[in-house]
Amino acid sequence: MTFNSIKQKFIFFNIPTILFSLLPFFLITGPFLSDFAISLISLLFIIYCIKVKEYHYFKNKYFYVFLFFWIYLLINSLINNFNLDSLKISFFYFRYGIFVVGVVALLEVDNKFIKYFFYSIFLCFVALVLDGFYQYLNGQNFFGLESTVRTSSFFGEEKILGSYLSRLWPIFFGLSILIIKKKNFLFFFLILIFILSEALIFLSGDRSAFFYINLSAIFVILFSKKLVFLRTFTLLSSIILLVIISYINPTAKQRVFDKTLEQMNLNKDDKSDKFYIFSRPHTHHYISAYRMYLDNKILGVGVKNFRKFCKVEKYKISQVSCASHPHNTYIQLLSETGLVGFLFLMSALIYFCAKMFKHILLRLKKSVYFTDFEICILSGIVIYLWPVVPTGNVFNNWLNIAMILNFPFLIWSRKMQNS
Repeated sequence: MTFNSIKQKFIFFNIPTILFSLLPFFLITGPFLSDFAISLISLLFIIYCIKVKEYHYFKNKYFYVFLFFWIYLLINSLINNFNLDSLKISFFYFRYGIFVVGVVALLEVDNKFIKYFFYSIFLCFVALVLDGFYQYLNGQNFFGLESTVRTSSFFGEEKILGSYLSRLWPIFFGLSILIIKKKNFLFFFLILIFILSEALIFLSGDRSAFFYINLSAIFVILFSKKLVFLRTFTLLSSIILLVIISYINPTAKQRVFDKTLEQMNLNKDDKSDKFYIFSRPHTHHYISAYRMYLDNKILGVGVKNFRKFCKVEKYKISQVSCASHPHNTYIQLLSETGLVGFLFLMSALIYFCAKMFKHILLRLKKSVYFTDFEICILSGIVIYLWPVVPTGNVFNNWLNIAMILNFPFLIWSRKMQNS
């Protein structure tokens, strides 16, 4: 990107970089500001490309795949059980792809604003750790928001503290090792924040988030070159802290472990032989979604239409089988977008596995395919690709924004390695 005036640079570079740097704060406030930020960044980038007639940014295989997926979602919404909500989600889905391309272009102009993003996410984690533990110990946070069984900090009734921390933790950890080169006070303070934030995920009672943070930790330990000791230390330290907390106050432990076993019927409290996948509602969601797929194998029932079709008698399993989405990414895409949409996700999973296999082969030869920074970012992507875990809505704005934050850093880093 080149700029002909200070005004042009302010509009097309400074404003987008400020908005991008503030995204960790915006995600705490909810989906509105974060969605506004990525939409404006995408819009400004499109205007810039049209203005200077530079379209080469979009000429790459990743964007082409995204473009095909977006076109498919759009066509699916138009011809398959049409409704305005589905069309709105599909039509504006393109902003995610343009956002990623735009931020990569900004990083190529001047990547110094990565530090601004790092300190932004650093302040967010510090604030959430202090507020979260204060709420856990006192029953309410600094602003008087009360907690019940689950610690939620600034998120209040939404109960997504664990989701926020677990999804942004890999980026935060990766940027830390990229930016903090010396073992100074800030380095050791960061280690403390890493340990406390992992423990806070457990205290949030978000079982999926607790699984995610451990999955990403194992991924980094297995595939990184120089981060094995550091990541193992933070993981074990957080586990020791959790054991101490659980001994003093077993509430969080009961939520994460005991209740999970109960909902899966592994403790046989109801004296039946049935085993549930995560819980009875989850199991019935999956069965209902699978029945929808069997009747609509190619196109599915349409984007955001699970909530509509689960009320139909033939797909209704029980009183708890209906929800806004089936709580699993793969099952949702299979039921709502059919085999065509499902193949996009499966292709991404296969591609990811192939690249990691290549990385392993090079590691055996004392080399690497991915840098340690990239392994951290990939550990944030693997939690979205992992198939066996309850998930949020695939088309949820907040979740999509948290996910796509990984991609500009990964693509930019790969370009730097290959240049």
